[in-house]
Amino acid sequence: MIEATNLHKRYGSTVAVHDLSFDVRPGRVTGFLGPNGAGKSTTIRLMLGLDTGGGRTLFSGKPYRELRHPMREVGALLDARAFHPTRTARSHLRMLAAAAGVTDARVDEVLHMVGLESVAKKQPKGFSLGMGQRLGLAAALLGDPHTLILDEPANGLDPQGINWLRGFLKDFAAAGRSVFVSSHLLAEMALMADHLVVIGKGRTIANESVADFVTKSSRSSVVVQSPHTDKLAELLLAEGAAVDRVDGAAIEVRGADRASIGELAYANQIMLHELTDRAATLEEAFFEATADAEQFVATPAAPRSTRTVAAAGNRDTLEGTR
Repeated sequence: MIEATNLHKRYGSTVAVHDLSFDVRPGRVTGFLGPNGAGKSTTIRLMLGLDTGGGRTLFSGKPYRELRHPMREVGALLDARAFHPTRTARSHLRMLAAAAGVTDARVDEVLHMVGLESVAKKQPKGFSLGMGQRLGLAAALLGDPHTLILDEPANGLDPQGINWLRGFLKDFAAAGRSVFVSSHLLAEMALMADHLVVIGKGRTIANESVADFVTKSSRSSVVVQSPHTDKLAELLLAEGAAVDRVDGAAIEVRGADRASIGELAYANQIMLHELTDRAATLEEAFFEATADAEQFVATPAAPRSTRTVAAAGNRDTLEGTR
């Protein structure tokens, strides 16, 4: 179990992490989410003692620096490119294994686990980002640890690799071990994580199960089908609900639950063909929860004028006839 308490980090006048506290419990995958610049990587570095700051993190009751065999207790992946470029993949892992008292047999085992057996004798400098991630994960697994801390492990992985990583981490947690993983792939996190820690501008936004986080979102709604949606929509609007048209026979309602919608329809003799809860996606809930914590907001490109587009098209036509 990981217990992080009052983690704090300041860079000059900027507070990067502000009194974060959370637990990472065995048997579940805990996702760590936040916009760019939220302080996720800094938090992980504080947990592992790689940055100085306030607060403390205990791994089964001990700080990381006091673990007798840290690689055998906590496996971490922070930088997929943390390897010597001229050593082979297997030699890189053997070096790490020797420092931790891990056998060469385990090196070959983790290479097989992450699918790098065929390139074990190649130099990682020629690896793609996804292959580098696999090598970093192999390093984290060398000591057969009970806890994994992974910072963006899916970066660069192909769809098959992401699918494998998801299954691997869920199985790892199901065996009674702890997983703490950050990612910007929200759809993937929705499939992988059991619990979420969400931060923004270094502060806690949410610390709860994925189901609870999504349920609280105002983006959750009820889909209603009826031959009389116009009449029902007017009644719901009068009750203060928000109503969006889906198609001619269906509306999407926010601010009213199924029971109240059904009772309203019954009281007004409106026939219903469908009354279905629609939960917000993790992406919708995340965007809503972190709307005030986004630091780097991109501005959509302004569309070119009709005249500019037409001129560009004329140039293309002229050049094509030369």
